[in-house]
Amino acid sequence: MTWEWSVIWQYLPRLMEGAWLTLELVLISGLIGIALAIPLSLMRASSQFWLKALPFTYIYFFRGTPLLVQIFLVYYGASQFEFVRESILWPILKQPYWCAIIAFSLNTAAYSAELFRSAIQAIPVGEIEAAEAMGMSKPVQVRRIILPRAFGIALPAYGNEVILMLKGSALASTITLLDLTGMARTIIARTYTPLEMFLAAGLVYLAISALIIGLFRFMEYRFNRYQYYHHTDTPKGLDAQLRDPHIDQ
Repeated sequence: MTWEWSVIWQYLPRLMEGAWLTLELVLISGLIGIALAIPLSLMRASSQFWLKALPFTYIYFFRGTPLLVQIFLVYYGASQFEFVRESILWPILKQPYWCAIIAFSLNTAAYSAELFRSAIQAIPVGEIEAAEAMGMSKPVQVRRIILPRAFGIALPAYGNEVILMLKGSALASTITLLDLTGMARTIIARTYTPLEMFLAAGLVYLAISALIIGLFRFMEYRFNRYQYYHHTDTPKGLDAQLRDPHIDQ
């Protein structure tokens, strides 16, 4: 067996085209997913049964079925209904690009909603009580207290969800999209070099994952700055009346 390094360098620009499409799918579906996940998580955290029943069913379905099945349901299933083909949505639903984004968005919204729901319920009760004591209305509490705190708590876990989205985006190649995996498979069909192309594609995925991890580490530091504060020792020459015994301990 011979290793064809020249094939990797020859088709690297094509792999980068596929990587750009992969990033588009992850970014767009991630933004749509967050927009859907926020109201779903607030409804799931509600104490009203009728309010949390619908998001529970939605989350249960999309977390309990494979992403590949969901992609096929959107791409192949929607075209089976005549009213869909005659609707204004058909120009979108007949394109594999938008079908992939719809499936990815609905899938990640379910996982993200559950992450944010657990983060909302993990917020210390004293913070909510303090907001109520200050006279904040419920919408103001959600905007200024609950969502920022929940996002900071859920940020590390949400970074893992984005990585899973990146890896799951490889399934877009099953509906004819030339993402990173789809482009690699197309090149392999021409050059018969599966090891070289899949290795190159894997390294590109690793590079993208490293960038995402670095971005979320930076965001985690910014949103959770209080966790990185270090205790500063009280100066030894400070007047005894100005010392705080609780800090000196």
